[in-house]
This record gives sequence, structure tokens and C-alpha cells, in this order.
Amino acid sequence: MKMVKKAVIPAAGYGTRFLPATKSSPKEMIPIIDTPVIQYVVEEAVASGITDILMIIGKGKRAIEEHFDRSPILEESLLKKQNLKMLDTIRNISNMANIHFVWQKEMNGLGDAILHAKHHVGNEPFVILLGDTLVQSEDGPVTKQLIDVYNETKGSVIALEEVKPELVSKYGVVDGEAISDKVVKAKGWIEKPSIEEAPSNLAVASRYLFTPEIFDFLEKTPPGKNNEVQLTDAMKEMVKSLPMYGMKFNGKRYDIGNKMGFLKTNIEFGLKDPEIGEEMKIWIKEFAKGL
Repeated sequence: MKMVKKAVIPAAGYGTRFLPATKSSPKEMIPIIDTPVIQYVVEEAVASGITDILMIIGKGKRAIEEHFDRSPILEESLLKKQNLKMLDTIRNISNMANIHFVWQKEMNGLGDAILHAKHHVGNEPFVILLGDTLVQSEDGPVTKQLIDVYNETKGSVIALEEVKPELVSKYGVVDGEAISDKVVKAKGWIEKPSIEEAPSNLAVASRYLFTPEIFDFLEKTPPGKNNEVQLTDAMKEMVKSLPMYGMKFNGKRYDIGNKMGFLKTNIEFGLKDPEIGEEMKIWIKEFAKGL
């Protein structure tokens, strides 16, 4: 069985929910405190043992490439100022992993974006981390947990989070049978069901691990919702013939793709930040008095 060493990070979407900020700046580069969202995503992959990352980008995403490249002029300036701590931080960004880029020339859906990774991935299992979503768990990186389940089951594994029943219509959910406290063997995947139709309240949570057979199913998947190739549609077909699992993680998903999610994430991360956390707590208490 091949080890999981490759990751794919789709980051080609327009970010229309953050216009006008995303007119010329990628949504994945929006900072949480002082670090772009996509850097947190890459750090999760690296902490999970991933050494090779392919990012799927599109028009207007050049800033992502530049962020993960060396910046000799900036490094020289920091060195002259003897700001060695920040110099190490900047250099580490470009040294975290082997990062490659491929362009999705047309926005044809998440499934189509993943298909762009076929030749890079080859005949290996790989993980997918959505570039605008953070997940944190008390049990370590969620991607690493997926890899651990894959090593036990030998099948594709999808991260799951429990959501309130009234919210299932916003997500893809799993239909399956629990085989342990946190692992479900999938029978099917249902996209945005009603409360009555939903077989569970376990929603797909932006982290996936697939065996390479997913590409065969994606190539046969016709355009679906919004006339785009949907990853969930390929998963529905794949589960009919190959074992697939869902993994409930103990933690939280932060959706940076909407304004409230972005603001809440910055507040939560700010309160935990060793540099500004205490000052922020004081400010929030003072601010709340005036409401």
C-alpha cells in the first residue's frame, strides 16, 4: 500500500461572496490575523506528513504563487534590519513543501478542478484540502487523522462534522453505518437533502482522502448542478463499487468563504493569539458594555 504524500488544494474560485475585496485579490489570501487562509491550509497538510502539494488556481490568483515563492528583496531588507525572527518566518513559507501550480482555465466545478491533478497525482492516494476552509481538532491535524483511517481501511475517507438537523440542507451528508466511534462505512452521499430526506446529520467537512480511482469516476461524471462537474456526483458513483468511509473529527470547521464565518474566525483566532489575545479580551468586554 502506497503512503499518502501528495495533496491537492483547489483555489480557483472567484470568491464572489467577498466582492469587491476579491476583485483583484484571491479569497484564499484573505488573512486570519496576519496569516493568509491558504497558508494555514498548507501548514495542516505539512503537519500531516504531506511533502508534495499541487494547487489548482485560476485567473487573478497569481498572488498565491508569489506568497509561496522566495522574496529576496524582502529577505534582504529584514536581514539589514536584523529582524531575524520575521526573516525565518518568511523563509519558512517557501520551504514548507514542494508546491506546484496548475491553472483551471474555466470555472467548471470542484470535480473539474480535481481532474486537473490527475497527471500530477498518478497512481497514488492523495488528500484534498479546500483552500478557503480551516479545520482544527483536539486530536491533531484532521488530514493526518484521515491518513490514519486510510492506513487501517485501505479505502477513501471523507472528513465529517456533526451539524444541527435543520442545517443539513446546506451540506453534502453521508448515508452509512458506523463501524467505530468515529468511522462510518459509506453507503451513499447525498447533496443538500431536506431534513426529511437526510439519512444523517454528518456533513462533508472540506477534507478528503481519495484513492486514484476517483479520477476514473470524475472523467465519467457529466455536468450537474450549475452545469459544473460536481465532486459529490463522482463520489455517489464511486461508493457503489469501491469502499469509502467517513470520519467524524472532534473539533471545528471554519468556513472563511462567507463574511460572518470570516469575522467569527478572526475573533476566535485573535483571542487565542499570544501577542494580541489579552488586549482583545479587554477590548471586547469594554465594547460589549456599550451594546
